[in-house]
Amino acid sequence: MTELAAGGSQPSARLQAASSVRPATRHATTPVRVLAASATGTGLERPDHLATEEPMAIQVRGRQQEPVSVAVTMRTPGNDYELAAGFLMSEGLVRDRREVARIRYCDVAPEVQHYNVVTVDLTVPFTTDFAQRHFFASSSCGICGKASLDQVEISCPVIMSGPVVARSVIVSLPDSLRGAQRIFEQTGGLHAAALFDTEGRLIEAREDVGRHNAVDKLIGHAFLAGETPLRECVLLVSGRVSFEIVQKAAVAGIPITCAVSAPSSLAIQAGERLGMTVIGFLRAEQFNIYSHPERVDLKA
Repeated sequence: MTELAAGGSQPSARLQAASSVRPATRHATTPVRVLAASATGTGLERPDHLATEEPMAIQVRGRQQEPVSVAVTMRTPGNDYELAAGFLMSEGLVRDRREVARIRYCDVAPEVQHYNVVTVDLTVPFTTDFAQRHFFASSSCGICGKASLDQVEISCPVIMSGPVVARSVIVSLPDSLRGAQRIFEQTGGLHAAALFDTEGRLIEAREDVGRHNAVDKLIGHAFLAGETPLRECVLLVSGRVSFEIVQKAAVAGIPITCAVSAPSSLAIQAGERLGMTVIGFLRAEQFNIYSHPERVDLKA
């Protein structure tokens, strides 16, 4: 490593080259070299790893139709097929596992693969006008409140009674999630989402630069395995819980959604109307229950 005085000579050519934009990769982390500034006024050049962020386009090809692009999301590579399937399912564009014939990376030529384009082939025709109307609303900045809630209620049934989970189980979830955040330990820059059973056992965990992508990867995994709806599961997300997260969890039938940070007002409205228990500020063995508290046994 090369030690440099802060404000002194410029970083090495190797450091500058490593900091430049890199071509697209399929790795969850990207190696870089950084100049670490210390409190003593010196800098130390060292290797580091960043969470990879790349665009992924999702295309859908209905039966006897041409592919249609439905979304582009910035994601961390990995579990891309789950991400595509989970996105389509959680946004109400695909409802049954039997509708999915195949998921693949886009073929440009026999020797070339576009790993940032995923095509989902369906066994049924795909209604493109619905997709266009839907994503005009859901991708806008500031989802249109009541209209979006009405749309979600139409697209998924209200979650009924569901399981009752002990307080001791709820407070144990963050530690289990942290233990499963393999890429976060390397980069410190990823969101995570995990599914647990009602006894607090970890079922699956996913990481991504987007918290909604991490949730879609989880839902996609369950959807492709034929395990949805997830009526006996608890979802935990590492950041805040938004309307979008509640929406996706509700479509997947998840009765309890927890977050280590705060919920938004629209997330709580959605939780109330969709029959979901929403828990926020889950940390240090404490939490707030914002909707449908009957699913949490505070004495157990």
